[in-house]
Amino acid sequence: MAASSASILPGKPGYVNPRGIPQAPFIEVVEDYVRSRDQVQSVLQSFQEMLSKYKYMEMSTLRRAAGLQEKIPDIQKTLDTVLFLDSKRNSDESTLTTTYELNDTLFAKANIRPSDTVYLWLGANVMLEYPIAEASDLLKSKLDAAKESLKTCQEDLEFLRENITTVEVNTARVYNWDVQKRREEKELAR
Repeated sequence: MAASSASILPGKPGYVNPRGIPQAPFIEVVEDYVRSRDQVQSVLQSFQEMLSKYKYMEMSTLRRAAGLQEKIPDIQKTLDTVLFLDSKRNSDESTLTTTYELNDTLFAKANIRPSDTVYLWLGANVMLEYPIAEASDLLKSKLDAAKESLKTCQEDLEFLRENITTVEVNTARVYNWDVQKRREEKELAR
């Protein structure tokens, strides 16, 4: 019975991280990986392909992490506002006067009456009315999910950077082995 990828430990050949990114093999002895100088170009080419795939995954993960880092403060700010409205709902004040942002440089004043509901902008031109407790729970779950996703992005970035370094080291080792073999062949030809 073949071992599943979940049972293979990090650092061992064949390991795949929880998000499906395979670990690059480390070449300790080049002769075990490259039998003759004829194979060098194909091995170097496969390493270049592997390197470009890892770099593509790294850029994609960086973009995803940047989006999450931008989204988390917005979710937190919305959650804080909902919690603030909830706290003011039970107070004796009849209205709450506030200044809110219409645009990056444009603000307006508003008088808000206590309410049991809030409207949340979900994106894609969709806004829904929620009871305050439900809105708070939804925002908390979205915030937790975004933070967890950011954490996995950071883990993936670390894993990808390690693998990029491994592939670059492997490339250098195979190239240097090829140079050494050419020198040896020149010495024997004399």
